[in-house]
Amino acid sequence: MRHPPRLSALLSGAALTMASTAFALMGTAPGAAAEPACTVEYSVSGQWAGGYQGAVTVTNNSAALSGWSLGFDFPAGQVVSQGWGGKWSQSAATVTVTNESWNGSLGTGAKATAGFIASWTGTNTAPTAFSLNGAPCTTDGAGPTPTPTTPPTTPPTTPPTLPPPTPVTGAPELGVVGNKFVDQNGAVRRLHGVNRSGGEFMCVQGHGIWDGPVDDASVKAIADWKANTVRIPLNEECWLGLDNIKPEYRGTNYVNAVKDLVTRVLAHGMTPVVELHWTYGQYTGNSSGCSDVHASCQKPMPNARYTPAFWTSVANTFKNDERVVFDLFNEPYPDRATSTAAQAWSCWRDGGTCPGIGYEVAGMQDLLDTVRATGAKNLVLVPGIAYSNDLSQWLTYRPTDSAANLAAAWHVYNFNTCSNETCWNDTLAPVAAQVPLLAGEIGENTCGHAFIDRVMKWFDDRGLSYLGWTWNTWNCNSGPALISSYDGTPTAFGIGLRDHLRSLTP
Repeated sequence: MRHPPRLSALLSGAALTMASTAFALMGTAPGAAAEPACTVEYSVSGQWAGGYQGAVTVTNNSAALSGWSLGFDFPAGQVVSQGWGGKWSQSAATVTVTNESWNGSLGTGAKATAGFIASWTGTNTAPTAFSLNGAPCTTDGAGPTPTPTTPPTTPPTTPPTLPPPTPVTGAPELGVVGNKFVDQNGAVRRLHGVNRSGGEFMCVQGHGIWDGPVDDASVKAIADWKANTVRIPLNEECWLGLDNIKPEYRGTNYVNAVKDLVTRVLAHGMTPVVELHWTYGQYTGNSSGCSDVHASCQKPMPNARYTPAFWTSVANTFKNDERVVFDLFNEPYPDRATSTAAQAWSCWRDGGTCPGIGYEVAGMQDLLDTVRATGAKNLVLVPGIAYSNDLSQWLTYRPTDSAANLAAAWHVYNFNTCSNETCWNDTLAPVAAQVPLLAGEIGENTCGHAFIDRVMKWFDDRGLSYLGWTWNTWNCNSGPALISSYDGTPTAFGIGLRDHLRSLTP
């Protein structure tokens, strides 16, 4: 969101270490003339005595499909008890997964992922033969078979129906399995909560580090809403300690303040998302938020001069605590500076010299590589373009993650272009079918909550995650402020999010 100079305007604009067995089922037999109809990855993310959690990811190598059905046989008597990402059925050893209504389109080269919980007895041998809509997928082998820690001594005559893994207590170490967030037990998790704005603008404006209190009582008030996630916007110049920031609000003082807030969020069992909001780089083109070269407003893209150093430092600070999530850049809008969508998405991913932007850009791939170069395996969120409201080509241009712990971030307000269910079905559902999706900011400028009610319903129906903007005591006429007091007293807008969070099953 866009803030006013000081508070009068709204800003408009790791991976979990898992016991995993994964193998690619791809390629053609020697001498074969045609590519197989599909490529399948079968993975096991967690296994316990008598049960396990797994996933199948199918890549369509043939013509585009408007509906799909993936079939395979379990070789060792495994029985599926729960599934998601598709409609699961099993007859004897034969398992079939068909698409849901929202992920039926599978273009050439597109992927679909479905996860499951299953029982096993004796051995848990992986399946080796798969078919897509009846067409076989050539395989190269089955890979290793997972070894249970304590195999059952007497297999039951009828395999039990097993519950899903028990979620860890407190803030989880989040990883990605298919299109789900999972914790270190393999339990599926959703992120619901708020943004805590202030760290991006107060320091550069010379007023402090936070806007309002961030003591234990104020953080507990967030948890009392039954939030499980707090997104913390940051300023790269303040973190790096550049000379244009007052000494008391920069460098070590700023970093320690952020670390203290992260610690409080974790202490209340919530996931902290540290996010880069305002950055260096002069931009005065279309939709410019300011003419200042310094990090005093939202820029269209991060810069190559300071942003990689920011993420190197942040990743080194938190890489030993995989409960902390990294959000690479608040709201990219290279589409406002460039003349074509291809230029905008190329700039977004690859950076460098981008049309319409006068400084060297650090792309999303650059920043992700910077984080991983530190050894950090934390979950990383990557936003789209158009102030994070456009994910239409996110899958095409998504960066490659060496840690395989990547998710998509999206923002929506009632005044955005993609603010209705038709757009969400067309552009979000395909992304959510392949990777976890977090709406990092949801809000409206109506002082009510009718719009976010629709957003939350759409996301709830698909098991997705969202965070309200923002836990600050601003006038709702100038921006979506959730509270009127840091004790958690909600505004008329905030009532909608608070009551909905409290109604969700933990």
